[in-house]
Amino acid sequence: MSRIKDLAKKVALRIKRKKRVRANIFGTAEKPRVSIFKSNKYISAQAINDVEGRTLAAISSQTMGLSGNKESAVKVAAEFASKLKAAGIETVVYDRNGYLYHGVVAAFADALRENGIKL
Repeated sequence: MSRIKDLAKKVALRIKRKKRVRANIFGTAEKPRVSIFKSNKYISAQAINDVEGRTLAAISSQTMGLSGNKESAVKVAAEFASKLKAAGIETVVYDRNGYLYHGVVAAFADALRENGIKL
């Protein structure tokens, strides 16, 4: 039973961090918010225009047949950067979605920078 409580507490703390970060981050059509989500198996990201509430571009490691590790995060970010460039987006606001800026989340952001997207 304590494992369930520990997991619930972990998720609650991430949601709390997410709300605190999202209070200061806002995406527009020219500079959308890139929100990342990671599970134990997969990584997904989307570029969001918060003014209209629209997703401008999205990607998932599941559709690419990749897992949720750092090497996959780099490949997913490279593909996502090409989608953003095709949509005419060069600058974004990075939303780590309550996750610590470490591991997969940091690798994804660094790979976006390497592929020409300004964060």
